[in-house]
Amino acid sequence: MFAVIKTGGKQYKVAAEDKITVMTLAGEPGDKVTFDNILMLVDGDSMQIGAPFLSGVTVSAEIVEQDRGPKVIAFKKRRRKNSKRKRGHRQDLTILRITGISAGS
Repeated sequence: MFAVIKTGGKQYKVAAEDKITVMTLAGEPGDKVTFDNILMLVDGDSMQIGAPFLSGVTVSAEIVEQDRGPKVIAFKKRRRKNSKRKRGHRQDLTILRITGISAGS
């Protein structure tokens, strides 16, 4: 059984006991998180597709760690103008462990 969830403007294919990295979510490590924006649910041969979301289906997860992504350097140089700019950025991320997928009825 797996599901496709939407969080942080992105879509993730998840199954039980998966670890995924998503955009930052509020909470401390060990907190429980529930997702109800489920786009698709596949259980064996049966498949449910939401329009846009499925009702009665939830995915529960546990926050494993609050982390930061790798540093990304944005370097701009304008040739022959003695002009350049260097900026760095690290994105805040949350690492989740999917604990279960519950399909209502």
